[in-house]
Amino acid sequence: MKLKVFFVICLLFITTQSIAQTTQFFPLSDVKPGLKATAKTVFRGTIPSQYNVEILGVLEGGIGPKQDMIIGRLSGGEADRTFVFAGMSGSPVFVDGKLLGAISYSFPFAKEPICGITPISQMISIFENTTNKPSKADSPRSISLKQLSAQTLSTFYPQQKTPDTIVSNANFPNLIGQTIRPISVPLTFGGFSQAVLNDFAPQLLSAGLLPASSIGGTAKITPLKLIDDKTLLGGSSVSMQLTRGDISIAAAGTVTYRDGDKIYAFGHPWLSLGVSDLPMSESHVVTVVPNLNNSFKLDVPDALVGTMTQDRSTGVFGKLGQMPKMIPVKLNVKTSRGNVETYDFEIAKDDFLSPILVNISMANALQATERGLGEAVVLVNGTIEVKGQEPIKVQRRFSSGQAVGFAAGSMAVPVSVLLGSGFQNVEISKINVDLISNDGSKSAFLEKIVLDRSEVKAGETFEIKAFIRTDTGQYFVENIPVKVPLETPAGSLLVTLGDGNSANQTSASRQFVPKTLAELITNINNVRKNDRFYVQLSRVTNGAIIGSNEMPNLPPSVLATLNNDRSAGGILPTVLTTIAEKEIAPNEFVISGQQVLTIDVVK
Repeated sequence: MKLKVFFVICLLFITTQSIAQTTQFFPLSDVKPGLKATAKTVFRGTIPSQYNVEILGVLEGGIGPKQDMIIGRLSGGEADRTFVFAGMSGSPVFVDGKLLGAISYSFPFAKEPICGITPISQMISIFENTTNKPSKADSPRSISLKQLSAQTLSTFYPQQKTPDTIVSNANFPNLIGQTIRPISVPLTFGGFSQAVLNDFAPQLLSAGLLPASSIGGTAKITPLKLIDDKTLLGGSSVSMQLTRGDISIAAAGTVTYRDGDKIYAFGHPWLSLGVSDLPMSESHVVTVVPNLNNSFKLDVPDALVGTMTQDRSTGVFGKLGQMPKMIPVKLNVKTSRGNVETYDFEIAKDDFLSPILVNISMANALQATERGLGEAVVLVNGTIEVKGQEPIKVQRRFSSGQAVGFAAGSMAVPVSVLLGSGFQNVEISKINVDLISNDGSKSAFLEKIVLDRSEVKAGETFEIKAFIRTDTGQYFVENIPVKVPLETPAGSLLVTLGDGNSANQTSASRQFVPKTLAELITNINNVRKNDRFYVQLSRVTNGAIIGSNEMPNLPPSVLATLNNDRSAGGILPTVLTTIAEKEIAPNEFVISGQQVLTIDVVK
């Protein structure tokens, strides 16, 4: 067995070395206008087709400082039909059999197929001596309760850019068509509805990604394929898989150059992620769709062959034979008709991409099994397993026309907080979610509250009458008993009754810096739930908040020490301290609103 493995390794080494030694580069210094070249791209299937490129000149600094761009014009073959298209990024250009660079830029709405070519020397040099380990913050970041309790995912892209298919909201609208741009990277969606793509298109387009729905293009979860001398050669179609399984998302491009187990592609940045760990697979092209706005290829991922480890200004870089880290996700959706649908898939592990992949996948699973318009009630019961830590448990219930979006965000938000926390080696090992969806509405609003008395003794119980109005206009009353803590001193107490989101927003400890990952997970698990009441008894006191810990009723000497003239920061003085808090069991309605009254504690 050991001899067989040794033989395979030797064969792979010999194969990759022969591939690296047979490719020569055409120097940038020899590029002249009028130079005749050829390029290769897959227009259909898996075999690259050849077409012509006429070199028009060189733009010094056209890509960036000390990064030149070669300008060319395409002709011949399928290029006459498609012009420059989304998915062509990385197509290798050859002069006299020597590799010049990669087709990677284009002019939007150009009347001729003019392209920008990234020199191969610039693609290779930027990845030399570059570490594959991501640079993370040395210390945890500040976290706010607003982040933890958010119902929708707020995504800030590494770079805001508008693809060449969009003219609105451009920084320089008068120059549209006069500026050269990176060729759009089309996303192939398998198992997605068009309605979901429409909902998420603005977010995807703002990152320079062009959604192109491909029916039946899901990628199966398969082991790493054995590499040979035909795997991802220059001109081959390549996919960077973001999800695979029952739900599939893959970005399509073209391989520029293979050097042993090293893959160079795209010729321009994809998301400018820097260090990455995304699945890299072979793919086949169904067809290239000619389009007056922007032609694009329909690409279907095939076997997994390696990992994309770098994403920088002159292209993306991958390693063959390296298994990427993925996060398994299982969604169980119980529909309003009583059916249960199960979706098994994996998402890429990435601080920036993983949250939005959870978000769009959950929204798609719900919209695929339920109606897309109208009121709905969605119950979320999910678990996020973190290696070496207690699991994060998410229990939420939403009732509105936006229930599907809120349900998707309820799992995406904690994933985003975890991966963006600044802690080293946060490893999400599994995500399991049970979703129950029903048609109709179960929304209600807290109209007013009435106390059964105005005075109470410490240790006694008083009652709150909550008057609740449903969205149909009907009223009902809920009686809520509240016990005053035995050691509560005499004086006025504020009695606050409200939903979990309102309580989170008015919490004294609105922002904190967790000392450990375990502390962060505890705070995530302790976030108040949105679908139920919370009663809070509070009063004006002298206290302070250190981190996420509230310290009420501090003696004057302690307050003086904390607020001395020789130190500042880290301490938040409080004037309102919570004496007691009680979570009320949920009823059939998702109730929102908050009301406040005063009660006196007497001796």
